[in-house]
Amino acid sequence: MNDHGDDFGAWCGDAGSATAHRSEDEWLDIARYVRHAANKLLPVPLPLCLPGEPQQCGRAAQQHVLAWGAVLKAAAQHVIEDASPTPAHAHYTGHTLYQRSLATLRGQTASPNGPENGIR
Repeated sequence: MNDHGDDFGAWCGDAGSATAHRSEDEWLDIARYVRHAANKLLPVPLPLCLPGEPQQCGRAAQQHVLAWGAVLKAAAQHVIEDASPTPAHAHYTGHTLYQRSLATLRGQTASPNGPENGIR
C-alpha cells in the first residue's frame, strides 16, 4: 500500500498552506502514530517510508499524515461494517456516530484556523 495521495495537486490545485502550523518533527510523530494505529487494523503493514526510514519515499511527513489518515479512516469503516449485525447498524455507526464524534473533536481543537472558520 504505497498510495501517498500524489494526485492531490491535480485534483484541487496546490493552494499553498492553510494548514495547522506544525514542525516537520511534529508531523513525523503524528505520521508514526497514525501508521501504528492503521497497522493494528490492516492485513498488510504500511511501509517504513517516512523521512529517515529505510524505504524513505521522499515525501514530507505531513503528506504521510494525510494519506495514512485516509487509510486509517477506511480501516475503521471496515471494522464498523464487519462488526455490525445489520447494514443499518453499520450506517448509523459509520455516519451518525462518526459525525457526532467528529463534531466533538472539532470543538475540542478549535483554533483561529479551525473548522469554525471554514477550514476542514
